Order: sequence, then structure tokens, then C-alpha cells
Amino acid sequence: MEGMNLLFVLSLLCKAACVWFALVAVAGLVCRARQGRRPRYSPAAPRTRFAVLAAGRNEEAVIGGFVRSILAQDYPRELFDVYVLPNNCTDDTAGAARAAGAIVLDCPGAHSKGEALHSGLARLRNMDYDAFCVFDADNQADPAFLARMNDAFCAGARVAKGRIAAQNPRAGWVAGCYGLYFRLFDLFFNEPRGALGLSAKLVGTGFAVHKEVLDRLGGWNTVTIAEDAEFSAQCAELGYPVAWVPGAVTRDVEPVSFRVSLVQRRRWIGGVLQAGQARGGCLARALVQRRRAVTLDSCLFFLTPLTGAVGTLLGVTGTALALARGHLPLWVPLAAAMLGWLGCALGALVLRLFLPRAERPGLGSVLGFGLFMACWAPLGVLGVLCPPRRWVPVDHTAHLTVRRGRWLRRERAA
Repeated sequence: MEGMNLLFVLSLLCKAACVWFALVAVAGLVCRARQGRRPRYSPAAPRTRFAVLAAGRNEEAVIGGFVRSILAQDYPRELFDVYVLPNNCTDDTAGAARAAGAIVLDCPGAHSKGEALHSGLARLRNMDYDAFCVFDADNQADPAFLARMNDAFCAGARVAKGRIAAQNPRAGWVAGCYGLYFRLFDLFFNEPRGALGLSAKLVGTGFAVHKEVLDRLGGWNTVTIAEDAEFSAQCAELGYPVAWVPGAVTRDVEPVSFRVSLVQRRRWIGGVLQAGQARGGCLARALVQRRRAVTLDSCLFFLTPLTGAVGTLLGVTGTALALARGHLPLWVPLAAAMLGWLGCALGALVLRLFLPRAERPGLGSVLGFGLFMACWAPLGVLGVLCPPRRWVPVDHTAHLTVRRGRWLRRERAA
């Protein structure tokens, strides 16, 4: 009986979270439509001094492209520096970073990206920087990235998140599906929250944090495999919303293997759950004390892995019982699955229209988008029941090069 009561409570939480997210999406999109097409932040004169950081583990093949993309920024060169934080490397990541023009900060005691950031920011936080940008080593930033982040910080933002785009959308159907998923998430999560003053989702790359926030936190201090989600929880506890800056674009190399994609997304879900467990009590206390929508939204976000898994289990169990008892014909769930796939394919076609031509995936990604999205349900259950405890690297397959501020050609990477 106690187990049934717990499932009932969790199912109510699931419904409440769904209602909240739907209301925020609708209200935010209406608000954004009223704002028109004007930039979210007015252009400001360059005055924010940035330290740009990328932690790297065996990233010799791609780190040079990242460094060159930062050095090609349309932003005064005297106002930013590029740092690479090698950790646990067995290749020459440090040498490749130096050759490309970066400053290398070795992190010999670091065993994760979070520990590398802790070590690097401990040395940089007391230097003459206003803000710190965090990237992954296989990323490349559009030439306007730092300028758009400067606009946000000059307007009062203290934590800011840019848009992520797939760097290799036509490398395979899986890579293209990532691009479609990012755009879907931006439209219905980040855009509405940006319009309403709530927090955008702070993923592990393409974001910037002001020195003021790190000073209040005592530096970068995360302990979970989802250092980005944990850090966003810490920001919510202090009442700092993550500003949405869509003009600051980061191009990320996406997996082309379906198996690798499943491993990566399971890690994402498990990491969010782990971060929620680590910061849940602090978030709840901050919500009671401050009663801010930013904190409430963050609390509900960290509940999504658990409520999603419960919703999936209840749905599968209910359908299986109905089929076993003859209350539901077999063709009904099959037809529902087919309609779901068709809806995802049509939705993917529409999403392509919101992507620049260079970011549009091929037809295979449109047809496979339903499978890509359907996998979130079992991955959520697996992430809750058997959460990953360690970070697993993802192989890089391709990257783009930047010359004179323009995206030119594809290269292969090991």
C-alpha cells in the first residue's frame, strides 16, 4: 500500500510538472511574440574581459580547431584570453593547444571536467577577468559569441547560455537528430524562459559566468558527473537566472553512432538525477526562503528524470495489463506508436525551417527523429534505476575549421 501511495504522489508530481512546463512554454512564447524580432539584448560597446576555458582529455585532434575559432572572434583581442585545461591525457593535447595559440593550465590532480574547472578557475578567479566562458574541446564558437555575451553582461546578466548547434548535422541521421532536438528544446524551453526572465538550461558548453557569481560560490565546486546541472542548481539557490543568449552560437560535434548516443543521453539523465540528489535539499530551502519562480522552475526541472521514469512505467504497466486482460486491442498501441512516429517526422520537417541552411540535417534524421525521441523514455527509466556513476568519453568524428571568421570546410578527426 505504501508503494502504491508513493507511485500516486509521484504521478501527481509528474502531472504538476507537465502543467508547469506547458504553461511556461505558452506564456513565454506569447511574450516573445509580442517582443517581436528585435535582439534580446541591445548591442553594447566591448568592455567585458573574458577568460575562455576548455577542459580536454585526449583532445589533440580537435583542440586546435576550438582555439582558432576563439581567436577568430569579432571582439577586441586584448579583452579575452584562451585557456586549455588538459587532464588525464595520453596524447599531446597540451602541445596542440599551445601551437594553436592557447595558454595551457595543467591540472594533474583532476579526474573529471568539474575538477579541471575547479583547478583552473581557482588560479584565474583572482586575475583581471570579468567573466569566464566554458566550452568543450571539440566545440567551435561563431565569431560573434563573445560580443553577444558582452551584450548580456552589460545588460546585467550574471550567468548566460548561448545556443548550441550541431557542427556535423549531415554526418549521419543520429547527428542530425541532435540538431533537431536542440532546436526543439530551444523553442519550447529556452526561448520561453528567456522571455519570462527564468533560467535557460545550462548545459556543459557554450555558457559564461560572471566573476561575481564565482566569488559568492567560492569558486567552481561541483562533485557530480553533471557539473553543468549542479552548477545551475547552485545559481538557482542564489537567485541568479541563466540568461538566454541565442546570438551566441556554439557548434558541437555530435555522435554519429546510435549506441554512443544512447550511452551519452543515459549519462545526461543520470547526471541530472545525481545533481538533483546533491542539491535538492538546498534548492528546497532556497525555494521556501526566497519563493522565486526561478528556484521553483529549477526544482521541477531536477524532478523530471524521476517523474518521467514513473510516468513511463505507469504507462507501460497500464497498457500491458489492458492488453493481457483483453480490454485493449493490440492494434491500438501499434497505431498510437505509428501516429507518434509520423507526428515526430512532421515536427522534424517543421523544425528544419527554424534552422539555418548549413545546420539542416538530411531526410534520414527527419525519419529517425521519432526513434531518437522515443528512446528518452526507456533511457529515463534506466537512468533512474541504474544511474551511471562515472563519466564515459564520447568519440569525436568530425569538425569544422574557421579561417578569417568564416566557416569553410569539413575535416575528419580521429
